[in-house]
Amino acid sequence: MMSEPIETLHENQIAYWNGAGGDHWVKRQELTDQVLAPVAEIVLNRAAVAAGERVIDVGCGCGATTSLLAERVGATGAVLAADVSAPMLARAEQRLADRPTVSFVCADAARHPFTPGWADLLFSRFGVMFFGDPAAAFANMRRGLKPGGRVAFACWRKPAENPWMMVPLNAAYEHVPPLPKPGPEDPGPFSFGDPERVTRILSTAGFENVAIEPVDLALDLASGGGVDAAVSYTLDIGATSRALDGVSDEIRAAVTASLRRVFVPYADGGRVLLPAAIWIVSAKAP
Repeated sequence: MMSEPIETLHENQIAYWNGAGGDHWVKRQELTDQVLAPVAEIVLNRAAVAAGERVIDVGCGCGATTSLLAERVGATGAVLAADVSAPMLARAEQRLADRPTVSFVCADAARHPFTPGWADLLFSRFGVMFFGDPAAAFANMRRGLKPGGRVAFACWRKPAENPWMMVPLNAAYEHVPPLPKPGPEDPGPFSFGDPERVTRILSTAGFENVAIEPVDLALDLASGGGVDAAVSYTLDIGATSRALDGVSDEIRAAVTASLRRVFVPYADGGRVLLPAAIWIVSAKAP
């Protein structure tokens, strides 16, 4: 059962990504691009992006995947970068101002009137797990695909399979109360952790040939900068950062010490490698 009405959950996500969430990602854009680069490469390869194609990049964020897509479609292709977060999209536009094949729309992809039949590919790296009604959102986005067009995206598996988040978050919980636990189908980073639910969502939205592939990898939370860099990054972005909103300097210092302690076993030279688990999902429009 949903903890709140679907519409409320959806609007809460839009507000978050236009407030603290979007601001944090813009601040840490360069490091986040480095941390998530292995994921972008995997989903790009699975999507088999070809020269001349038109792509909708859903939840494009600060433009890292948009740039990679633009390189692959080349001068004869086009990429529409869509995100609900105004601060993140502004950063993407700034970074990609010299890319004539890229256009931008600050919009809710669940409702935006995409040009019917425009795109060959609907693509996303972690941008599709935040819809209040994901089946309706995907049905709306499918209208922007050509007949036979395809969808390819990456999403997180369940939290227990993702120490990259749970290790630092549990360290923070030594000092602060746990964040509210979302309902099993509430929007959020792990809302697509159940592959049966993902299949149901896409099928209900009208997609066919749904395929879900598990991928295990390690994310370097330090981006080569060592344990202190991993601690700084974790304090600024993600669930651990949210858990520390409004805490005293004393508590923040205690959490910092705990983070440093739990990261040391994962340190490898300048890297701090924590296991991560994702789904690579693909499907086709009829």
